[in-house]
Amino acid sequence: MSTKKGQKVSIIIPYYNTSEFIKDCIDSILKQTYSNLELIIINDGSTKKESEYVESLIQDDRIVYIKNEVNKGVGYSRTIGMKYSSGQLVYFVDSDDILTNRTLEILVNNIGDFPAIFGETRKLWKPSDLEEVNERKEIVQVISSAELFKSGTILNILIKKKFLDEQNIQFSQDTKGFSDISVVVQFLEHVEELPIISFITYYMRVRNDPITNPSLAQRGVDEITHEIIDVYLYQKQKPRSNIVDGFLDRFLLDFYRNNVTNIFKGNNERIDKFYSLFHVAISQMNLDVLDGQPLHIKRELINLKKGNQNKFKRVLKFHVEALEFKNGITGLTRLKGYIYKKVFLKLPMKENYIVFESFLGKNYSDSPRNIYEYIIENKLDFKCIWVLNDKNKNIPGKAKVVKRFSMAYYYYFAISKYWVNNMRQPLHLVKREGNVFLETWHGTPLKKLVFDMNEVYSANPRYKRDFYLQSRAWDYLLSPNQYSSEIFRSAFKFEKEMLEYGYPRNDILYSSNREEKAKSLKASLGIPNNKKVILYAPTWRDDDYYEPGKYKFDLKLDLKSMQEKFGNEYVVALRTHYFIADSLNIEGLDGFAYNLSRYDDISELYLISDILITDYSSVFFDYANLKRPILFYTYDLEKYRDQLRGFYIDFEADAPGPLLRTNSEIIEAIENIKQIEEEYAQTYEEFFEKFCSWHDGKSTERVVKRVFLNK
Repeated sequence: MSTKKGQKVSIIIPYYNTSEFIKDCIDSILKQTYSNLELIIINDGSTKKESEYVESLIQDDRIVYIKNEVNKGVGYSRTIGMKYSSGQLVYFVDSDDILTNRTLEILVNNIGDFPAIFGETRKLWKPSDLEEVNERKEIVQVISSAELFKSGTILNILIKKKFLDEQNIQFSQDTKGFSDISVVVQFLEHVEELPIISFITYYMRVRNDPITNPSLAQRGVDEITHEIIDVYLYQKQKPRSNIVDGFLDRFLLDFYRNNVTNIFKGNNERIDKFYSLFHVAISQMNLDVLDGQPLHIKRELINLKKGNQNKFKRVLKFHVEALEFKNGITGLTRLKGYIYKKVFLKLPMKENYIVFESFLGKNYSDSPRNIYEYIIENKLDFKCIWVLNDKNKNIPGKAKVVKRFSMAYYYYFAISKYWVNNMRQPLHLVKREGNVFLETWHGTPLKKLVFDMNEVYSANPRYKRDFYLQSRAWDYLLSPNQYSSEIFRSAFKFEKEMLEYGYPRNDILYSSNREEKAKSLKASLGIPNNKKVILYAPTWRDDDYYEPGKYKFDLKLDLKSMQEKFGNEYVVALRTHYFIADSLNIEGLDGFAYNLSRYDDISELYLISDILITDYSSVFFDYANLKRPILFYTYDLEKYRDQLRGFYIDFEADAPGPLLRTNSEIIEAIENIKQIEEEYAQTYEEFFEKFCSWHDGKSTERVVKRVFLNK
């Protein structure tokens, strides 16, 4: 239904350097079923590039564009938007948020004689969370304004312009955030009840990059604390009704309760920093607001109000320790974490202890394995601990094997000076003063990584934030080539020492006895020595998962057709990404297809392989060290390149082998593999020089000498 008649709605959007979100926002507004609207965009001092982008989107005559030459803040921009609005109704939107397609229709039809109406807001973690809500039946309830405004925002509220003008309602322009409070307070002074409609009308985006591109709500707790208290004190200095005073007190109380442990962190330095600030604010609070609050919160705020700093410290310390203890006894996993922090981290650190972990403890492999084996082969004086999910796995040497997240795991991470990992470590592990963390990483990047990605389609919407926090602990980061060094600096925001030595895991590819090793490996795997091996090693898809951490994979390779065509000459070794290692079905392909996804070290599988088939996995950068043919099975290239990840290189032009879309093309390429080698010889040589030239079989030695022997 297209609603063209009725009152005009002025939608006001402040815009400041949010080009990655603004198109979705504008599109959701211009596609409204209620079309009697104007869209007022206030460019609040964005950069030239960001300004040019938003200006390129202004192609509808319902858009009014206003440009502030310098950044003046959300409050200023919304006030300017109100000044230029010509509609009888006003609706405020943030530039990174999205409306459902019937938002205005539903709100306009239900506002009635009220001065405003609220819609239902839902958080948007990633695009796939958007729901189609056209068929839902809307229900209107009228409740107290104080309850409706308790979040302190003016977003997703359709307001009559006449009411705003009559009450001279304006936004505060004195702070970056919380400028809405001034409007909320004025509403509460004049309106006791307002309607809310139980129909999703607004998606409030939670930005996936709170480090380099945070929303106002994602800024650091210190900055937000200062702002909230400034706003609170400013509003409290004016004569207010009991309703408004109660709202302001509850707003500050809720902020305190939700953030007290983050603000003070239970240590004296933080308490000294923020105590006076809170004392001034709480001294203005009516303590009747504490009715029904927990005893420890009452005691903290009473001592803040009275100025009893020492008593406040004691009560807060009890609060923090009681909370940690309460969380620590809610299950075995948390209990181990509690003992780790309260006991193990206080033990002396062992200067020659090294903890090794590879691919989340799933196998004994990759560069950590090479570093460990170099240490034991050269009889260096280190006590080595390996983290493995299978405690019974046999590994060379006398390493202590501990299961991931066991009590022993936490003990050794607490007391060991050195950590070696090829993945991110758990967030709750604490790096002590004196710890040395060697991050080996696990590939040369083709796909965009972390802070070089715009959207996050994987299962964890907090991916960027978590990655940033984890990578701050890394002291050394291995790089296989100059190309990777530049990307790691950007994508990981890594500023410490980059070890540009090549990957230790690739030393085996330069071994003088690699042919003998290959024969021995084939025999141990039951692969006939007279058969050539095609290694198929695809990666995972960010958006295809059962739940966080559990990914799906649909094998697109037609193994039965390949068996019919090549069964006498070849076998296929399947080695999927560790995220999807349990997702393959090779029933009926005995003697031809081997599922080696659980095989510890893929570098050994490179040695036995005559052809590699992959897609967007980084394995081809390592395999290229062998100068053997590579085929790329890229059946979903456009989606993967343009939507899910994006590539760092011109994949179609620079890949050292053909990009193939169908099974028939794969079969044809295998049939003509010699011709393909000749066709791609020059491309392959250039690729090798750029990505493999640092490798010479001595990467492990260089790493050990630098990190552990300080040479």
